Amino acid sequence: MGSPWRVLQLADSGFPTGGFAHSAGLEAAVQHGEVRGAAELRRFVRDLLWQTGHGALPLLSAAHREPSSLPTLDARAEAFLSSHVANRASRTQGRAFLDTCARIFPGPVAPVREAARAAGLRFHHAPLFGAVLHALEVSLNDAQQLFLSLTLRGALSAAVRLGVAGTHESHQLQHQATALLDDVLAQCSGLGPEDLAQPAPLLDLLGSTHDRLYSRLFQS
Repeated sequence: MGSPWRVLQLADSGFPTGGFAHSAGLEAAVQHGEVRGAAELRRFVRDLLWQTGHGALPLLSAAHREPSSLPTLDARAEAFLSSHVANRASRTQGRAFLDTCARIFPGPVAPVREAARAAGLRFHHAPLFGAVLHALEVSLNDAQQLFLSLTLRGALSAAVRLGVAGTHESHQLQHQATALLDDVLAQCSGLGPEDLAQPAPLLDLLGSTHDRLYSRLFQS
């Protein structure tokens, strides 16, 4: 399988995929008064990770297991992400992730990008993440863990920039979420596209209001 150094490179906060331009709905939750401090942020993170486990990991896992199914999984993501904000964010992040990996790892990933373009994909993030990490010979378990970790880190980084948490507090929350990450992985790692679900509808509703916020720091 792929080198563990490659996983660390993909996990590096400096890896230029543009993920830090998104707050996963946290900015809207803060402006609507749903997240004011550590307690609410902890609840938001919990809901976000379970939503990722049920709404993204099934697509990631299926694409990793069978990369040739990427067009079907991309279409499934398009239908599943009914919120225009979440849908747009998924497509933006997916395209950025694919383009970046194709530039940095042209040998294994450039063919994935060429096939995706030829198929006219919408470039949704979760299935593309699975297909790209398969091409990079990263194991499925590592790919799932990495995706969950990046989701958590992105939300907590957004919390710092929004003034909801300090840097030390955000890393303390990240450490405290270890057991939660293990639970989500244990319950969701074996799910397939037929198991897609939305376990956090309030999070989805709040995120869908992002375009109507008076001021915005993030794209989603």
